[in-house]
Amino acid sequence: MSSAWNHTCQMKRLVVGLMTTPDYNEWWVRRINDDVLRPSSENSQSIEEYFQVVPSELEIIKQDFERRNKLEVEKLRMGKTKAEEDLDSLKTDYKKLLLSMRTTGLGKTLE
Repeated sequence: MSSAWNHTCQMKRLVVGLMTTPDYNEWWVRRINDDVLRPSSENSQSIEEYFQVVPSELEIIKQDFERRNKLEVEKLRMGKTKAEEDLDSLKTDYKKLLLSMRTTGLGKTLE
């Protein structure tokens, strides 16, 4: 209750005839405009920056997990590609070996 006098209140003006003077009207307009908050030039932010959503801790952890998972998937893809190349190379070497065994006649003694 002791801080009630500190609160500002709005009151409606009732103009009756010539009771108000132009000076009073100017004072009233200045008083109302003084209550309006204006953005200061030193702390000014664009509307986009003001409304930018700050990611939560969960979103940060999720992004970190996705980044790590993406790197791991890329490593596995590279390993798979290398294994497939090695398999193709081994198949080619095996075919060459079989062909050379047939031409030299070694294949008949093994069967």
